[in-house]
Amino acid sequence: MMDHVATDPSNPSTTRSDRAPQGSASSNNDKPRRARRTRMTGAERREQLLDIGRTLFAAKGFEGTSVEEIAAKAGVSKPVVYEHFGGKEGLYAVVVDREMRQLLGMVTGSLTAGHPRELCEQAAFALLDYIEEYTDGFRILVRDSPIPQSTGSFASLISDIATQVEDILGQEFKTRGFDPKLAPLYAQALVGSVALTGQWWLDVRKPKKAEVAAHLVNLAWHGLDGLEPKPRLIGHRKS
Repeated sequence: MMDHVATDPSNPSTTRSDRAPQGSASSNNDKPRRARRTRMTGAERREQLLDIGRTLFAAKGFEGTSVEEIAAKAGVSKPVVYEHFGGKEGLYAVVVDREMRQLLGMVTGSLTAGHPRELCEQAAFALLDYIEEYTDGFRILVRDSPIPQSTGSFASLISDIATQVEDILGQEFKTRGFDPKLAPLYAQALVGSVALTGQWWLDVRKPKKAEVAAHLVNLAWHGLDGLEPKPRLIGHRKS
């Protein structure tokens, strides 16, 4: 694209005498110059497309997002998207994989305390931190994945996090004389309750994050504190 010159030929008040003489130094400086566009490297373009795809998938979902829209937002043609990801499905799969790694890393990296109750607090805070800092990513994860070959689902991610919690509960069960083989069941229940609460908090954002974490841990910890080694059913149904 050519830059506009200072004078306007369509303006009658502009005459040739208003312009610098041909061949003068001023004329050389005023010559129209082609605007320089900084070309992105392949890696930079890929990151740009991932950022745009992440935003669109969070706002519109997989079905509501098109390759045309992704390309238009990036200022490129559709073949560029296909070149990097093979299509919308490939882009979506990479976005989901990155978000799953981010959340799992934040949760596992947060578990540094020695006391089991504080570990529960750290895990709850990690999930709420992710929701607060990576809201678009969480919105993508909690949707059912439309792609069978994608790298996972929110359910599988919660299962991975629960596996980290199993060790904490297993040690606590042994200390209290409970069957440590039941730790996976309780881990799934605890992590699942935190995840569902996180989905609710995503939209309401009340009460504050620390208060939500405190209530989650209150329910989990005091529920564990009052566990019966061999719980029994009180209703008529026994199987």
